[in-house]
Amino acid sequence: MASILLVEDDRTLSDGIVLALERDGHLFTKCYELKSAMGQIRKRTFDLVILDINLPDGSGYSLLSKLRESSGTPVLMLTANDLESDEILGLSMGADDYVTKPFSLLILRTRVNVLLRRKPAQKQDVFETGEYLFDFHRMYYMIHGREIMLNRTEQKLLYLLVKNKGQILTRRQLLESVWENAADSVEENALSVAMNRLRHKVEEDAGRPSFIQTVYGIGYVWREE
Repeated sequence: MASILLVEDDRTLSDGIVLALERDGHLFTKCYELKSAMGQIRKRTFDLVILDINLPDGSGYSLLSKLRESSGTPVLMLTANDLESDEILGLSMGADDYVTKPFSLLILRTRVNVLLRRKPAQKQDVFETGEYLFDFHRMYYMIHGREIMLNRTEQKLLYLLVKNKGQILTRRQLLESVWENAADSVEENALSVAMNRLRHKVEEDAGRPSFIQTVYGIGYVWREE
């Protein structure tokens, strides 16, 4: 399971990419403009960024440059710019791979998984402290010395919270990442219900949670003392 930021202004293509890649269990955050993508990388950590160069409000190179100032997050450039000079520029600025349109979704899926495999599994999928062990690769979860069983939605929520511990995730961010294309049709109450179920499995006292904290009017955050 990996958290992927997809920055592509063609909504049909964006939906197609998610449909092709979500079978591998990845979580997607979709942005259609440079400004919203910039906001996402300031708020959250991603395992991979798939980035179009030609965006309505600017160049994807600006986001690539910003990422390389402070992060080694793999970046796959996705663009209609098929000149050799464009590819050289993207790679020289720090992109890890460069795919030109039109492209095969199977090839894209393969390249994405190759980039994700370069990251050690310990860093990407396993989170461990003295109180818990969450292994998202083997789907094994233990807390306070007991194993817990999580459904698919609960796994996605837990992954996002723990990976971004200490960072507030808004309700909208969680809805869009966990329910993906269905986010607009899913009732907000569905998130509250799912989070409540997760708390009862993770917390010793769900009424007084020590890990999953509600930030009223905004969203949720994973905190550790």
